[in-house]
Amino acid sequence: MSRNWLRAVFVVVAYSVLTLWAIFSLIPLLWLFVSALTPQDYLMRIPPIIRVSDISLSNFTELFTRGQIVRWFLNSFYIAATVTVLQLFFDALGGYVLAKKDFPGRKWIFAAILGTMMIPPQVTLVPTFLILSKAHLIDTHLSIIIPQLVGAFGIFMMRQYISSLPSELLDAARIDGASEFSTFVKIILPLTGPALAVLGIFIFVANWNSFLWPLIVLNSPSKFTLQVGLSTLQDQYVTDYGILMAGAAIAAIPMIAVFFAFGKHMTKGLTVGAIKG
Repeated sequence: MSRNWLRAVFVVVAYSVLTLWAIFSLIPLLWLFVSALTPQDYLMRIPPIIRVSDISLSNFTELFTRGQIVRWFLNSFYIAATVTVLQLFFDALGGYVLAKKDFPGRKWIFAAILGTMMIPPQVTLVPTFLILSKAHLIDTHLSIIIPQLVGAFGIFMMRQYISSLPSELLDAARIDGASEFSTFVKIILPLTGPALAVLGIFIFVANWNSFLWPLIVLNSPSKFTLQVGLSTLQDQYVTDYGILMAGAAIAAIPMIAVFFAFGKHMTKGLTVGAIKG
């Protein structure tokens, strides 16, 4: 009886702590949306004056007036979605080859791919820019999409997951006359749904929030992503935090939608790659 009582107390305390921590973690997000709905004059006062009666859409109105917010939003969504779909396909294809194909040097190739994860991305900025410049791709969306077609982490993650799949399924497909590509598309991809969902969330969020590389390769305002476009709304001497908060709120909406839609797959991502192989 005492053990059950201690367990009940532990559960209550644990859930209480986690609930308080979740509420505390949501405070910055709440402050973001409240600031976006607060006029600049009230927001800049010390301390800020925030009242329900002062809530206004003036920041959003000014944002849509001053910048090409709709075009930037669509550019970001197009780039993030394209990179997510293509990188999932190529990462899964690379993971399949490294997991289920036996060929000389397979372990060394896999080790080399993992080694690239230890290279800081800032080191490759200049070489990548020079290559794209020679290809006349600067100031195009392809300059953002092409370098992101394959990811070392994605190959590693998919290789670990595919290694846990039974090889008998692939043998049965080959006996039925399926080609290697057909086996990959019709057998491997459907079975790796949970891993693809988790990896897709990581890729989409990373590309949606990307700022440095798009800032380097994009010059035309009409081609800016949302993150780069919002940075151009700051004046040299005065920063309108109300407009920036409104833009940040718009940028946060797709991320919130993605996590609500695919959040159940996030817990599966904690165990993806735990299979030794």
